[in-house]
Amino acid sequence: MTILRNTDQVVEELLPEGLQPAQQTLSREFTFAGESASLAPARDAIMQVVHEYCADEQQEIDILLAVQEALANAILHGCQNDASKTVRCTVEVTPCAIQITVQDPGPGFNTGSATESTENGTNLTEHGRGIFMMRSLMDEVSYRRRGSEVVMKKLRAAAP
Repeated sequence: MTILRNTDQVVEELLPEGLQPAQQTLSREFTFAGESASLAPARDAIMQVVHEYCADEQQEIDILLAVQEALANAILHGCQNDASKTVRCTVEVTPCAIQITVQDPGPGFNTGSATESTENGTNLTEHGRGIFMMRSLMDEVSYRRRGSEVVMKKLRAAAP
């Protein structure tokens, strides 16, 4: 397996003095080689954590597809499919949301030009369809570090 590190951390958020802990935030970090052979094992390890906290199957599928695309972008564009480079992923689960951050060592990209589309919403550019898909599947998608870090958030729906 190409996953180098998986760490667990649970942080309790405390209410004002004298009250009990209000909620827990689960945080898990994954680090893996920036090569295509790492994609499936990394995705599966991340989704094993996410699975436990999804309200339903549709929410899990949405996250799976977005994670797959973010990891593929990090490996192919950020790491240039180079096993000597490292991709980092953090999964944070709160009572309100599941947040996944994927970071690669690449130079990033122009996030504005990658999402250009025609008037009817059809993307005719060479790249950017995966970004559009991630934005469609997740409740929030933002970029940091000039595009070499994507932060995706899915609000946790109440279980039926």
